[in-house]
Amino acid sequence: MDWIEDQIEWSADGKKVAIGLTRFGAGKNLLLLPALSSISTRTEMRSLQERLGTSFATTAIDWPGFGTLPRPRVDWRPELYRTFLRFVMESVVQPAATIAAGHAAGYVLAEAAENPAGFGRLCLLSPTWRGPLPTMTGRRMALFRGLVKAVDLPLIGSVIYRLNVNSTVIGMMARGHVYADPTLLTPERMAEKRAVTEAPGARYASFRFVAGELDPFIDRDAFQESARRIPTKILVAYGGGTPRKSKAEMTGLASLPDVLTVELPRGKLSFYEEFPDLTREMIAPFLLESD
Repeated sequence: MDWIEDQIEWSADGKKVAIGLTRFGAGKNLLLLPALSSISTRTEMRSLQERLGTSFATTAIDWPGFGTLPRPRVDWRPELYRTFLRFVMESVVQPAATIAAGHAAGYVLAEAAENPAGFGRLCLLSPTWRGPLPTMTGRRMALFRGLVKAVDLPLIGSVIYRLNVNSTVIGMMARGHVYADPTLLTPERMAEKRAVTEAPGARYASFRFVAGELDPFIDRDAFQESARRIPTKILVAYGGGTPRKSKAEMTGLASLPDVLTVELPRGKLSFYEEFPDLTREMIAPFLLESD
């Protein structure tokens, strides 16, 4: 089987956006959606995608405003991402199952609550709905929107952004809540993460995510209500070392009807990148099961 690297074009607020995607494998269609974060791209799904490609025709796709390709200045916001997700379902792939990580899982829940048949079986990896700053403070603040506007400014905005995505900050982020093994952030992997943050136009979506401006829900109740409205089974998987506040949101889904929960013995938010074999072992039976 060959890996197929491709690009598609989509428009956001009338501006064209190039978006990368990767196809691999054969079988029923499986869509993989990476997390939305300053250092995330579809590449984080590659090892898992390789393992699932023995059973599925997999498609991993970046989110507009993220990835390694140049992106225009856009006021990225939740309605744009929900529109993009509908575009993917209609024009890119009609999946038999969907794997979504982090905030991508939140967007999938929001859309699947309206159109459950469009996504197939749902497997949510480390599902989140609230950005880093609101999670740290426990609330949304006007200050965060002010910081977003500052980062949008020419020159000074770029400086502010760079202060928040240098190697030291990325290292702290990765070791603190992304990877269980601190040695996983090798120089090569750090270079990959830096390439994501240094892509032209990266700061516009990245900092909006950090500030909570890309949160698909306004509160936990809305997050859980979307899951409750989906009539099919949902698998939620997360690592045992997931940060406390994020883990509370994930385990909160476990009490809902038709939600199956798997806690891997190790791993943090990106457990699927760090432990792809174990992840495949835990989720493949669910993905292959017939409703």
